[in-house]
Amino acid sequence: MRAVDETGEGAMTEQAAAGGAVSAAGTTGARHRVVVIGGGFGGLNAVRALAAADADVTVVDRTNHHLFQPLLYQVAAGILPPGLIAPALRSIIKNQANAHAVLAEVTKIDLANREISTEAPDGRTIALGYDTLVVAGGATHSYFGRDEFAEFAPGMKTIEDARYLRDRILSAFELAEISTDPVERAELLTFVVIGAGPTGVEMVGQIAELAHTVLPRDYRSIDTRQARIILLEGAPSVLPPFDKKLQVYTKRVLEKMGVEIHLNSLAVGMDDDSVTVKGPDGVQTIRCRTRIWAAGVAASPLAKMLAEQSDVETDRAGRIPVNPDCTVPGHPEVFAIGDMISLNKLPGVAQPALQEGKYVGRVIKARLAGLPAPPPFKYFDKGSMATIGYRAAVADAFKVKVTGVLAYLMWAFIHVAYLVGWGNRLGTMYTWARALVFTKNRGHRIITFEQAHTQVEHHPQPPKDTPVIEQSVPPATGTVESGPLPPGDRPAEQVPAAGRETG
Repeated sequence: MRAVDETGEGAMTEQAAAGGAVSAAGTTGARHRVVVIGGGFGGLNAVRALAAADADVTVVDRTNHHLFQPLLYQVAAGILPPGLIAPALRSIIKNQANAHAVLAEVTKIDLANREISTEAPDGRTIALGYDTLVVAGGATHSYFGRDEFAEFAPGMKTIEDARYLRDRILSAFELAEISTDPVERAELLTFVVIGAGPTGVEMVGQIAELAHTVLPRDYRSIDTRQARIILLEGAPSVLPPFDKKLQVYTKRVLEKMGVEIHLNSLAVGMDDDSVTVKGPDGVQTIRCRTRIWAAGVAASPLAKMLAEQSDVETDRAGRIPVNPDCTVPGHPEVFAIGDMISLNKLPGVAQPALQEGKYVGRVIKARLAGLPAPPPFKYFDKGSMATIGYRAAVADAFKVKVTGVLAYLMWAFIHVAYLVGWGNRLGTMYTWARALVFTKNRGHRIITFEQAHTQVEHHPQPPKDTPVIEQSVPPATGTVESGPLPPGDRPAEQVPAAGRETG
C-alpha cells in the first residue's frame, strides 16, 4: 500500500502505523513539494536557495550532518574533531520554516509516479511524493574494477572512513612500539597512499608530518622518523590536473618531507600485508600494513537509477548527462547536480555542485512565481588548491599560480570561509593555531584497545592464552548522499588503472 496518496497529503495509513510504509513529507498538500536527496554542497545550497519559496522542502540524507569533505583528511590526521566539519543538518536549516530533514537511505526513485522510497535506520519504509525532485547524490570510491582492493585499502568519503583511517594510522605506531620483530616493525611503519591527486597529496603530507614532527618524542622503542611513507601515482606527475610549475613544487616539497614518490606506477595487487606495484622498473611488492586509497571516484548509484528511467546512458564514470538547466532529459521536474552529472565537462569538485545548487533553487523559484526561467547554468571557475604540509600549498586561481606560504594562507582563508557557522570557523582557526603553530601536536589522537585490535584482525591470531575480543569491520565507504568532493577531486574515468586520480 502506498504511503503517500494521490493528492500528496501524506497521511499515515493503518499499515504504516503498524510498522509498514509511512510518509514523511511533512507538507500540507496545498503547497509545492520539493524533495532534495543529499545534504552535501549541492543539496544544501539548493535547500537554502528555496528559503523564501512558496514550497515545502524535504532534504533526505543517510547521515544527519552536512560534511565539509575538503577537510576530512584533517580528521584522519587527528588535527580537527569531526564536529567542526560536520554540523547537523537540522541545526543548519532550523531557521528555515519551509524545510525539514529526514534521516534515511534512498532505495528507489519512481519518476513515473513522482515518488521516492527510503529506508529509515529502524528498517521502516518512508515514501515521499514530490512535485520537484533535486538529486545531489555525491560520489563513491572507484577501484577501477578491482573492488577487492576495498578490503585492504580503505578510502575516505565519510566521517566513519576518516575515523577508521585515523585509528589505522595511530594503531600502526602503537603496534610497532611493542613489536620485537624488525621485519614486522618495518611493515607497521610503512604507509602507502595510492593516488597523487589533491586528496592523496594532502593525506601523505599529514602522515609525513605525524611521523617526522609530531610523534618522535612520544615513543621510546621506535624512531617514528624512520617510517617509510610512499605515494603511488599512475600518471607521470603528482597532482595531474594542475599546472606543471605546481606539480614540480609539490613533488619537491614531498620528497623533502621524506615521502617516496612512485610515478607511472599502478597498484595491481593487494593483501593484508602488502601491495604489488607495476611501475617503470617492473613489478615489485611493498610490504606494508597501512594502505590508503585516493585514486579515483565514481558517481553515486542514483545516477544510474535516474538514467535507466530517463532512457539515457551514463558515462564510464557512472555520471548521468543533464540538460543545460540541470534537468534530467525528459523530466523537467527532476534536477540532478554535483559530481554525479555530466555537464559541459565540469569537474566533480565542490564549487560546481555549490553553484549548481544555488542555480537550481533560482530555477524552481522562477517556476513557482510564473517568471521566465534563468539562462542555462554557467560555471564560474574559482580555481584549485591543495595543501602539502604546514605552510606549504599550491593554488591555481584566476590564472595565477601560487606556491608556499601565500598559497597556504589562501587555502586556509577559502576553506574557513566555506565552513558552515561562525562557531565552526572560529573553532577550526583556534584548533589549527594550537595544533600547527603553538604545540606542534595533534589533539585528536584518541584510540582504544578495541580500535587497535580491529586493525590487526586480518593478521596472525594472538597466542591461545590471549583473550579474544569481538572484532569489528571497517565502515562501509562511499555514501550515496554524502555530497560532492573536495576542491580538486574530480570523478575518474573507469579505466583499468589502480593508481590514477584525475584530480
